[in-house]
Amino acid sequence: MNYDALMALIRHRQSCRAYDPGKEVSDADILKALEAARLAPSSCNKQPWRFIIVRDKAARERICKEGLLPGISMSWILNAPVIIVLCAEPRPFIHWLAPILSGVQYQLIDLGIAGAHMNLAFEALGLSVCWIGWFKEKMIRKLLGIPAGIQPAALITLGYEKERHEPTSRLEMPRIAFKERWNKPL
Repeated sequence: MNYDALMALIRHRQSCRAYDPGKEVSDADILKALEAARLAPSSCNKQPWRFIIVRDKAARERICKEGLLPGISMSWILNAPVIIVLCAEPRPFIHWLAPILSGVQYQLIDLGIAGAHMNLAFEALGLSVCWIGWFKEKMIRKLLGIPAGIQPAALITLGYEKERHEPTSRLEMPRIAFKERWNKPL
C-alpha cells in the first residue's frame, strides 16, 4: 500500500451510528482485523490487549440496557451485529511501575494503537465501526465475566453501515503541530 491509498482509507473512515441489522459480519473478516490488532506495536512488546467478540443478540441487548452510561441515546447500538470489547491486561513491572513514575498507563496506549489498527482493517474490509467509551466498567466486567486485573477500556460496534453522515471537521495543522516548542509554527 502506498501513502495515498492509506490516506484515502483514513479519510473515508468515520464513526458509524447507523448499521444495517440484516447484514452479518463474517468470522473471517473479524479474524483479519484481529490479526491487524495483534501485529500492533506495544511497550516492551507486552501485547496487553484482549478482545471479546459479542455476537449473541441477548448479550448485546444486555450490554446496551445495563452496561452503558445514562444520558446519551445510544439505541443505534442495538443494530450493530457485533460489539467488540477491548480490554487491557497490565503486565508486571513496566505496567504497574510506569504509572507510579510517569503517570502513563502504557497498557491503555498500547490497546489504543491495537484498536486503531483493527478499525482501519475493518474499514479496508468494507465494514464500519464506532469506538465507545461511555460505559459502566463494572457492569461490562460482570456481564462478560471479565476477571479482576483485566480492564475493559472501550467498546467497538461493528457492522455494515446503513447510511453515512457528512464528514466532520478537523483542526488545521497549525493548531495541532509545533516546531521545537509549544506554539512555534512548523
